[in-house]
Amino acid sequence: MPQKFVHAVFAMALLLSTTLSVGTSSISSAAENDLQVAIFAGGCFWCVEADFDNVPGVVRTISGYTGGALIDPTYLQVFDGGTGHREAVQIFYDPKKVSYATLLEIFWRSVDPTDDGGQFCDRGESYKTAIFANSPKQKRLAEDSKRKLQLSAVLNQPIVTSIEAAGPFYPAEEHHQNYYKKNPLSYNIYRYGCGRDARIKELWGEDAHRGIVKH
Repeated sequence: MPQKFVHAVFAMALLLSTTLSVGTSSISSAAENDLQVAIFAGGCFWCVEADFDNVPGVVRTISGYTGGALIDPTYLQVFDGGTGHREAVQIFYDPKKVSYATLLEIFWRSVDPTDDGGQFCDRGESYKTAIFANSPKQKRLAEDSKRKLQLSAVLNQPIVTSIEAAGPFYPAEEHHQNYYKKNPLSYNIYRYGCGRDARIKELWGEDAHRGIVKH
């Protein structure tokens, strides 16, 4: 499809470029043990990383693949479809600074949860939205949050985002990590061309994140 071709062009261009280091912040093992993990699929994982890296209390993010049966999939396998995996992001956060409930609110307002065919210009199974719960508590909070959003009728359409128990998460290739930092020009061209922010504004208004996300 033309939309998928746009994403593929940027991905293949990146594969031909010099690979840069992931650049994740160093965290002591003691601090790491105090962190919790949320997993969200919100379409292009470059964009999800960029959105959540700006949330106070989020320590780091990892782009990857989850939800399917194929072990250790590659980007091209997931992109081509049929693996059952979605592009997703592991979000490591400090629960003393930001709650899972707040992350859920930010997630809803950073995607189109009424779109069952993908997200924005990216179409297909691997781009569908999903929340992957790491515990019964996360699943309950996610289901409550989804139910409240649906009952609010803010979007006037069914909320189709699935809520699933988290399974194996496979980090994406290194060149996909922090893509928006490594390749800001191509990232911004992609994000604008994909219409992500325009659709978010249309759905949620100017102040989609209510001042929670720092831009």
